[in-house]
This record gives sequence, C-alpha cells and structure tokens, in this order.
Amino acid sequence: MSNTAKGGVKARNVIFRIKRCEGPGKPSRWEAFKVPVEPNANVISCLNWIAANPVTIDGKQTTPVVWDSNCLEEVCGACTMLINGRVRQSCSCLIDAYAPNEGDTITLEPMSKFPVVRDLWVDRQRLFWGLKKVKAWVPIDGTYSLGEGPRETPEHQHDRYIMSTCMSCACCLEACPQYHKEDDQNKWDRSYVGAAVVNQARLFNEHGTGQVLKPERLDALMGPGGLDACGKSENCVKVCPKHIPLVESIAAVNRALTIHGFKRVFSGQ
Repeated sequence: MSNTAKGGVKARNVIFRIKRCEGPGKPSRWEAFKVPVEPNANVISCLNWIAANPVTIDGKQTTPVVWDSNCLEEVCGACTMLINGRVRQSCSCLIDAYAPNEGDTITLEPMSKFPVVRDLWVDRQRLFWGLKKVKAWVPIDGTYSLGEGPRETPEHQHDRYIMSTCMSCACCLEACPQYHKEDDQNKWDRSYVGAAVVNQARLFNEHGTGQVLKPERLDALMGPGGLDACGKSENCVKVCPKHIPLVESIAAVNRALTIHGFKRVFSGQ
C-alpha cells in the first residue's frame, strides 16, 4: 500500500496494536505499527504491509508478524483472531468499518482458547480432534462403486446445506464460556467439544449414509465433554461468520440424545 490510493485518494494512517509471542510458552509483548491504509483494505492486506515493513511506531526494527490465512474470502477459516477484542475472520474485516479516521487504532490478538504457535497464529488441533471424536464424516466401505445412495429431498438438502458451510474457524469456540483452553491433550476427552463439533455431528446424523454412525456419535456426545457441558449461553451463534443456526443444532442433537438414551435404557445396553 502506498501513501496515495487509486484515484488520487490519500491513504490514511491507522495504528495496529498487535500482541506478539515468539513461540509456545514464551512471554507475550505488544508492538504498534503505523500503516497507510487505502480504501477497502482489510486486516490481511495491512498485515502484509507490516510484514514487508517490520518497523514499530517508535522506529524499532522487529521481526515480521506471523498469522495464518489462506483463501482470503471467508471460506478456509484459518485467519480467525481477536480484532478489537471480538473474535472474527480477519480477511473479511474491512478497515473502513473498524478504523475510518486518521490515527484510529486497531488491536489484534490471537485466540485465547488455543495454544499460540507464534504471534497471531494458533494451533486448532483440538477442534479437529473433536471432529474425530464424533466421527464427523460419511463412511465409505472401500473404493468400489456401492450403487446409488439414499435419495434426499431438495427441502432436506436445503436445511443441511447451511450446516455444511462450517469452515472450522473456531469463532464459536473462542466465544463459548464453557470451552476452556486446555494445553494437556490427555484432558481433551473430558473437555467440552464445542458448538462446531455438535453441529457437524448433526449434519452427518441427518445424512442418509452418515446415519450408520449416528449411535456412535450420540454415545460420544453423551459422555464426558459432550452436550451436557453446554451452558446455553448462545455466544456461538452470535459470532458465527456463516450464520449457522448453532443453537438449533444443539437443540436438535439434545433431542436426539434424549431419544438415544431412552433406547439404551429399554434395550438394556
């Protein structure tokens, strides 16, 4: 970004306060950068400018800021961070909305519920471990053709589609008061899996082929770290960038768990 934007509009200066950390277990520090921002710039473009010009606001040469991103169009879920204290995707965060005036400040921090790899980049491995726990996939036996799968109505497909847009960005987990940071992997099995995992369990439970693993998914969500740990704060649905009805998914899985529990009792399992 140059000091003059396209069309001859002068870029304004915005201050970026960034929480930095050299690696896991190392102390954090704050650094500030003055960035010339052009109209329609997003957080990622500003971080790119800082990476190319790693000099703090007081003239100190520093290392380039590290962050995670990929698609830059709110699809991959990798660029989640705290922006002015609120979790969201940074690729879709426009500076014109967050810092419209000369000299405005934007604060960037890594998510607090996951271990920091470096600076704004965190390790979301626990989220993907949760997806494995509930077997969030459609089982396919072998590589040969199994014939036509179950028919799905357009109405059902429409209902399931919004659930399938989850990009594992972890916004819902960061906002959840019941989802606590847990660095010890041995304790993951007893910690709440979170709304993203519950939603994916519902998605595949309602899939014609995926239903074959429904009892195992429900068993997992009835155990430690399952749906009993949800506090119904509804923070998750407020921050979801895809507007997935996470509270509806939690309620649907809760109903399925009740029915599943009765079946287990009366079948003697």
